[in-house]
Amino acid sequence: MGSDWTDKFDRRISRREAVRRGALGLAGFCLADGLGLRAAAAAKPAKARAVIQLWMNGGPSHLDTFDPKPEAGYDYCGPLNHPVAANVPGIRISELLPLLAQQADKFSIIRSLTHGVNAHETAAYMVQTGRMPGGRLVAPSAGAVVSLFKGYDAGYRGLIPPYIVLTQPLGRFPEAGFLGLRYQPFITGGDPAKTPFAVEGVVAAGVSEKRQRDRRALRQDLNTLGRTLPENPQLTAAAQCENEAYELILGDAGKVFDLSQEKDELRDRYGRNTFGQSCLVARRLVERGVVFITINFGGWDTHKQNFPAMRRLLPQLDRGMATLLQDLAERGLLDSTVVWWSGEFGRTPKIQWEPPWNGGRGHYGKAFCAVVAGGGFQGGHVVGATDAHGENVLERPVYPVDLIASIYELLGIDPEGKLPNAQGVDVRVTPAPGGDVKSGGRLTEIMSPRAGR
Repeated sequence: MGSDWTDKFDRRISRREAVRRGALGLAGFCLADGLGLRAAAAAKPAKARAVIQLWMNGGPSHLDTFDPKPEAGYDYCGPLNHPVAANVPGIRISELLPLLAQQADKFSIIRSLTHGVNAHETAAYMVQTGRMPGGRLVAPSAGAVVSLFKGYDAGYRGLIPPYIVLTQPLGRFPEAGFLGLRYQPFITGGDPAKTPFAVEGVVAAGVSEKRQRDRRALRQDLNTLGRTLPENPQLTAAAQCENEAYELILGDAGKVFDLSQEKDELRDRYGRNTFGQSCLVARRLVERGVVFITINFGGWDTHKQNFPAMRRLLPQLDRGMATLLQDLAERGLLDSTVVWWSGEFGRTPKIQWEPPWNGGRGHYGKAFCAVVAGGGFQGGHVVGATDAHGENVLERPVYPVDLIASIYELLGIDPEGKLPNAQGVDVRVTPAPGGDVKSGGRLTEIMSPRAGR
């Protein structure tokens, strides 16, 4: 409804017919919503209410971010050989992350993530789902699982969908998996650093609010069928769905995407770029009760000229993520919001200086980093360690299933419960350890003892 669809079809169908078809399509979408699956896992006490996932699409280098190795020498750390001390004694992170270094008491670093896979698609699937690929079913991502257990089936009533991706699709696999389309994320498109933030289906560039209201008035004028059959349940449901859609577009709900409501000073602190402003949108969505927000921040697949890319990307990450943590804390939201930073894998510790790479880093799944904060995760800790060159996990291996199960537990979702599926296959929320499923155990060392237990 946010696009100028009536203008597109003027030469093929009448304006009246276009409006009529639009109303019927909207009704179909609304009525289909009642066909969703019901969550089968028993709820547990929850510390967290929401997750903000900062997804570094392409895989960031652990040595260039949260596991620096200056003593390894230039062939491993390159020019980034002066890590900064954090505000927690004994923790050092990249010199290009000075703002985050001053927020280290709010987050914990996992330096021993591993899965051993170097292919984007497989690695992304494993980190997003906690499962090995293969088998009869495509597993849902963590966002879809949280949407199942904390979304509409659990009493979520917001007009904003419970699972949002800012701003582009993740693109590696269908996030909803076997749960079906109802649990796919709402992908905003657009760019929150631009004014207006043209959210697909909510805000359309070049279409004024007055024009949207005129369209609604025209639709109502043409709705003779609804006036003729006022008690018809299907038409009543369609009318309710239409009212909710327009409330999302023209009412207060959709204004969550309007960053002009925020002070310029705060927007500057987040950074006037797509990632920084996406972090600000994520905070606003958490305030509205949205349960899972993924920020898809690409550009980390640095096969060539890794270090120029780091000097561009890391300051954006530093400003946006550090301000997000501080802003959530100041508003009393960090205690109930998990912030999860990671990519699908790390990068090769040894730098490829030779042409055509010219200082690039390849894919590396043997050892990489994640960062977690809030929602029951304690700050100021480091979990696990890699060796002197960052090539192997030296202590406390953490596998994707361990991280995801820990997040579920903090949300009150039983990791050992069941996931519904139309095929009737017995599927746990997270796979049981054993066989191909490796596990080092949940992150109890950094989880609040009151959370989920």
